[in-house]
Amino acid sequence: MLKVTGAIAHLLARPGVERPGPNGASLRQHLAYGPTGIALLHIERAASGLGPWQRAHDWLAAATRAPFTAGPDSHPFYGAPALAHAMACAADHASGAYQRTLTLLDRQLAVDVRRRLDAAHRRIDAGQLPDLAEFDTIRGLAGYGAYFLRRAPSGEETRAILDYCVRLTEPITHNGEVLPGWWTLTGPSGLPDSDFPDGHGNTGMAHGIGGVLALLALAARSGAPVDQHHQALRTILAWLDRWQDGNARGPIWPYWVTRDELRTGHPAPSPPRRPSWCYGAAGLARAQQLAAIALGDTDRQLSAENALVAALTDTVQLHATTGNGLCHGFAGLAHVAARTADDAHPSTAGQLRAAIPALLTLPCPPGADPDETAIEIADDKDAGPGFLDGAAGIALALMAPATQAPPRTSWDACLLIA
Repeated sequence: MLKVTGAIAHLLARPGVERPGPNGASLRQHLAYGPTGIALLHIERAASGLGPWQRAHDWLAAATRAPFTAGPDSHPFYGAPALAHAMACAADHASGAYQRTLTLLDRQLAVDVRRRLDAAHRRIDAGQLPDLAEFDTIRGLAGYGAYFLRRAPSGEETRAILDYCVRLTEPITHNGEVLPGWWTLTGPSGLPDSDFPDGHGNTGMAHGIGGVLALLALAARSGAPVDQHHQALRTILAWLDRWQDGNARGPIWPYWVTRDELRTGHPAPSPPRRPSWCYGAAGLARAQQLAAIALGDTDRQLSAENALVAALTDTVQLHATTGNGLCHGFAGLAHVAARTADDAHPSTAGQLRAAIPALLTLPCPPGADPDETAIEIADDKDAGPGFLDGAAGIALALMAPATQAPPRTSWDACLLIA
């Protein structure tokens, strides 16, 4: 696997012609698809002594040939925050590099976060429900929290975001109904949706309360809790307990809860769903494991870890998984499993690690030529070369199993799994 990651890194050694995104839009500022995400691969390899720093510098230089968007039009995976994440990963290991730019970015992000927090607290004061983009990992305050928790765990911005996350868990009465504070009136896309006429409660790591749970848990483990921090963790955990659905293969959680389901108290039947990072059992099991560790709840920790083992060995759920990428593919499952195993109870750590090789047989077939495997991954036009779905993210996810060590940089901090 390490040879495959090296071969992918070689194929992505130099920035080429910019690849257009949907509707011809530029991807330059996207962490998920653009050069900052590809830079993460070269930063991790350089920090691990497996590749030259020049490749990382080249990709960051390609990203910064034009100004980055800041303010209301940016978010953790787009614009200045995306650039800041990549530069922070590099600055931690490339002595003296990027510090001046990173200081400027930190100041801008602090301004942006304060603006977002002010708007969020005004919304709560008015008794209104949030948009997903207010709080989620990809576009919202949980994502900003991931960045500031890493940069300054006890800093003013971190604590302000955590205070907001605690407040988000308080119920809101809307049209006479008591709803979770994270209930939104849109569909999962963040737009009005006729399939969700009364909105939904999103559980996912990418766009739902799962990301908030993970942020609160990671902050508690870092020793920086705020008032009512543990109660907020328990509130989210109780919600997930309420909607957990079990079968012979293990517990699963719905991607979201509709208003009809909330009123009846029962989830509607659904087809098997993939256990991905973004939605499903993998991301939510990791978030619940982190929360259980923060609360000192060994029974809950074991339950979360066993739920992940069950999901990773359930052929029904795995058959629903398509693609190889980090977000919702097999590489992402393997990386979540590796991160979870690093913190797991001895009784489950071995089971989690034992599940990883089978997950990687699709992106990295045993016995296949590493160069040919890398070319096949890099040539996937639908996935692209980027971080969240494409070749760079797959290469990063292969590194931990290949080296038997956690990442040297914090490249996966933006996913709120570590």
